[in-house]
Amino acid sequence: MLNTNVKYKTIHLDLMLYMKSFLLLMKPRVMSLVIFTCLVGLLISPINLNLYNSSLSLISVAIGAGASAMLNMWYDSDIDAVMTRTCLRPIPNGRFKREEALFFGILLSIISICFLYYYANFLSSILLAFTIFFYVIIYTVWLKRKTAQNIVIGGAAGAFPPMIGWTIANNNLSVEPIVLFLIIFFWTPSHFWALSLYKADDYKKAKIPMLPVVSGINFTKKNIFAYALILFPITLLPFYYNFAGLFYLLPTVTLGFFYIFLTYKLLKVDNKKDTIRFAKKIFSFSILYLFLIFTLLLIESFFKFF
Repeated sequence: MLNTNVKYKTIHLDLMLYMKSFLLLMKPRVMSLVIFTCLVGLLISPINLNLYNSSLSLISVAIGAGASAMLNMWYDSDIDAVMTRTCLRPIPNGRFKREEALFFGILLSIISICFLYYYANFLSSILLAFTIFFYVIIYTVWLKRKTAQNIVIGGAAGAFPPMIGWTIANNNLSVEPIVLFLIIFFWTPSHFWALSLYKADDYKKAKIPMLPVVSGINFTKKNIFAYALILFPITLLPFYYNFAGLFYLLPTVTLGFFYIFLTYKLLKVDNKKDTIRFAKKIFSFSILYLFLIFTLLLIESFFKFF
């Protein structure tokens, strides 16, 4: 009886570890951002889908995001193993097999696209399919290991979710979801280049041509600052196109100026210690910056009900 209980507990523990690894392969933090930006795109649409279909459509998008993350980890397992930031991921540490990640990644991709077609519409499912394709094939397989502009072009994959959210409710595209796409697209380079500044040794070891590795620290700083300047007027477009008001505009201007200030401070420091310190600040604040912008848009969307 004792041996049976021990065996049962061992199987239960192994199953729990496997499920935890399965979830980690889906990059839950990235998935949460995908769901959130997709939700904003859905809710700012003038047409409201019923709660049942909306919820299942968002779940479909979440599954698609997780599937593309699995395929990314399947392909990148070799470089993940040599980078300190990623060496504890499920495949490098042996908790999940590469072929299993490939199988589940493909299976969940198909399921997510089919579900979204069923619960939303054809346009949304096509956009989701293209997003998965873009992230896995264009970014992961093609761009990531070949060009320092990998994150600039590849960043489009992370910018599609609000467009998908809009089409779930509206079944078409207009200026609003395109503006949301542009905000994320031009936010992405400065966000990831800040990370690459203090993880440059990791990327160099993995032979990934991130900007600091290929063009140097100072050039990367200039590009981070330049993209912060470009991003600022783009974040004001929701007000310009009249789908956000002063409630959105005033905090966004403040956030934008502070982000530019941080990137300017990074540009001006001339030693490694301060460079790393400001790069970490920019990376952390950039996440908050994007989250607050979309939260303000989400709150504004509720005004239409009153």
